[in-house]
Amino acid sequence: MEGKPRPAASASDAISAMDDLVATSVVGQQEFARNLGLGVTDLICFAYVLEAGDSPVTAGDLAGRAHVTTGAVTGILNRLERGGFVTRRPDPADRRRVRITAVPAAAERVQAVYGPYSALLTELFADYTSDETAVLADWFTRAAALARTYLEESC
Repeated sequence: MEGKPRPAASASDAISAMDDLVATSVVGQQEFARNLGLGVTDLICFAYVLEAGDSPVTAGDLAGRAHVTTGAVTGILNRLERGGFVTRRPDPADRRRVRITAVPAAAERVQAVYGPYSALLTELFADYTSDETAVLADWFTRAAALARTYLEESC
């Protein structure tokens, strides 16, 4: 597929567009969370559990990823467990640590809420060549790493 002509844009234009996307995404995350009966931070932690797939995560992993204290993540896990989103099991190697996994039915509930938006994003990516998509994926990956580093060092 040949790329479509794109309007010229400066770094400032791109940052402005990104700021709009981030702000709109924050509102979207609030709505996704509300539709699932969760708080945004709870949804973010559950997303990290889903991202791990079949590899259970620890409470410490979630605290680090969500940028919350281990005490706060305990409350988050209590809510997620009560809501039927996750299960906690003792780590066989260290009984003081728990391993968290997603409840399959909860993953399906999230997919039912998020799936239509994901389909729209997939349609949008179909409008780009594989080379353009590779550039976007590279940029998103590098920008996310930069954001994580900034959070760790500055917040």
